[in-house]
Amino acid sequence: MTINSYLSGLAIQAILRDDEKASVQRSIIALQTRLANHFGTQIDRHFVFGSYSRGTILPRSMDPQSDVDYMVVFADTGLQPQSYLDRLRRFAEVQYARSEVAQSNPTVVLELNHIRFELVPAVRNWIGGLQIPGKGSGYQSWQDTDPNGFNQTLSNTNQANGNLIKPLVRVMKYWNATADYPFESYALEQHIAGQGYSFLGLLASRQLAQYFFEAVDSLEAGWYSPQWKQDAVRRLKELASHAQSKERSGQPGVAEITLRRLLPPVGRAVRV
Repeated sequence: MTINSYLSGLAIQAILRDDEKASVQRSIIALQTRLANHFGTQIDRHFVFGSYSRGTILPRSMDPQSDVDYMVVFADTGLQPQSYLDRLRRFAEVQYARSEVAQSNPTVVLELNHIRFELVPAVRNWIGGLQIPGKGSGYQSWQDTDPNGFNQTLSNTNQANGNLIKPLVRVMKYWNATADYPFESYALEQHIAGQGYSFLGLLASRQLAQYFFEAVDSLEAGWYSPQWKQDAVRRLKELASHAQSKERSGQPGVAEITLRRLLPPVGRAVRV
């Protein structure tokens, strides 16, 4: 097996299967109904955003922290973010009494058997745009947001690169999960999409492997990152380089074994 075929196989496995996707969709519909019944006119609108809406969410078999981001836009304004978080927490505790509910700024986490929802409160600003709790203020005030603005950016980059960017994102997010999340998932997607123009020279190859090696080369932990994160990125680069070298020298078996240490077969995510 070549590196490209192994990575392509992982990218396919990283797509939600029909039964899992149907189960998640049923939960989304149930959430929408319960929100409408519970809040009524207190909410302006509510919708899915994030990796689920972009098609880059991973199955839980590949990412135990896989979740669906869900924004709830309240009709009233003028209160601090915590007031709206409290409303969402009370909603979840009442409507999902048998599920695990917790606040994890700036969201309320609703843990179901098969999926986790992260409920994000939002309000309108004076020109009608959306605002969410601001990280820079310790989530005590609001910041502007465009929750689905990145979707089009990723879609455009994916199309410009022969539909190889979304598979690449899924593979890189799988590595991130097996490496104990050195990168925040959304930031990793943004970084990969931001490399779009540098990927264009690889388009003729139509090889996911070439995109993977380019993405690996572009990742940096940062000077002030904790040691464990620097070690994770260093390991990624070393094993990827070794696998690429072995395949180029006519040792595909050794290359695959090396890559499996970095990206284990699904269900066997053990670091070696």
